[in-house]
Amino acid sequence: MNKSYVLRAGRMTGAQKRSYEEYSGKWLVPFVPGKALDAEAVFAGRGPLCVEIGFGMGTATAVLAAQNPGINYLGIEVHRPGIGRLLWEIETRGLSNIRVIEGDAVDVLSSMSFKADSFHIFFPDPWPKKRHHKRRLVQGPFAALLAQKLKKGGCLYMVTDWEDYARQALAALGAAEGLENRYDGFAPAQSWRPRTKFEQKGIEKNHRVWELMFERG
Repeated sequence: MNKSYVLRAGRMTGAQKRSYEEYSGKWLVPFVPGKALDAEAVFAGRGPLCVEIGFGMGTATAVLAAQNPGINYLGIEVHRPGIGRLLWEIETRGLSNIRVIEGDAVDVLSSMSFKADSFHIFFPDPWPKKRHHKRRLVQGPFAALLAQKLKKGGCLYMVTDWEDYARQALAALGAAEGLENRYDGFAPAQSWRPRTKFEQKGIEKNHRVWELMFERG
């Protein structure tokens, strides 16, 4: 199964490094392969669990958590600059309903036992060159894993600005046992989702945004 990332050189800013060092002990959940995730124990209170895969710099995650205090958000990310930035957002906004796991989403979902009420995948790496399409995250094996980790009635929401990736993901998710498309094809634009930096870059390049929404039957 493909990894959810490829490590790239990226230096942390001083602020990101300070935030990571100061707040990681407070908001990071240790990734221990084979260990169950006790969401009720991890979060300040009970609530639906939304898992965001690859949150980038975390701005959209922080906005959603601020707007929905009754939902618990678990962000999975491997790049420390983004983790440091989200930790800063958590502290600055006074949020208590976000936790972060530093690690690859494939490894985390494969080896930690838990069920999510929803998954968000906002603008995953599109690997635009044809020879790299095999590296894309949302393909058959990972789609099947997401279906296994999603609670009955739970929602999986993905958005990308690459049409061929959108169509590939639509086919993969549609073939995953237990997942049902909420719409006849792609989903309409969801006004509740904050615009991300990657989305803005795509719009500036005249890319169309493609949205997918599946439910666990």
